[in-house]
Amino acid sequence: MSWRGSTTVSDRIFASLPYLLPLVEVFVFGRYLFSEFPPLQLLFLPLLPLLNIYYGVRYAGMIIFFALFLLVVRNEKISHFIRFNTMQAILLDIIIFLFGILTDVVGLIPAGGFAIQTLSTTIFIGIVGAAAYSVIQSAIGRYAEIPAISDAVYMQVR
Repeated sequence: MSWRGSTTVSDRIFASLPYLLPLVEVFVFGRYLFSEFPPLQLLFLPLLPLLNIYYGVRYAGMIIFFALFLLVVRNEKISHFIRFNTMQAILLDIIIFLFGILTDVVGLIPAGGFAIQTLSTTIFIGIVGAAAYSVIQSAIGRYAEIPAISDAVYMQVR
């Protein structure tokens, strides 16, 4: 839905960039899938330098999270399209964080190995799919409508 106005090429590019955050965060959940399908790792090869920086700098995730929220989402001088996509990427990142807590809790169960593998693979595929869909929609110039998540985004971004 592009009813908020037309989007320029630079808006489309800047709206796609925040989805790197959930892709980098969800990478650790793909370890079981990568061990079963090693060629799948080639898709994430372009993100390797970003992964090294992200996991090499302490608190990088928290710094990027707050920077995006405070400097982009809350800045009404930036177009609604970019702020919407940034907030949606942040919410995907929050979902990853919550599933990380859930996998930690399931890990406390003695026979929870299969459940952790299933949960990790599911969240990995779900987030990668949502991020890919959102990037494609952003590149086209449309708002990526993800059920429940987009509704929460619309409540945050005016």
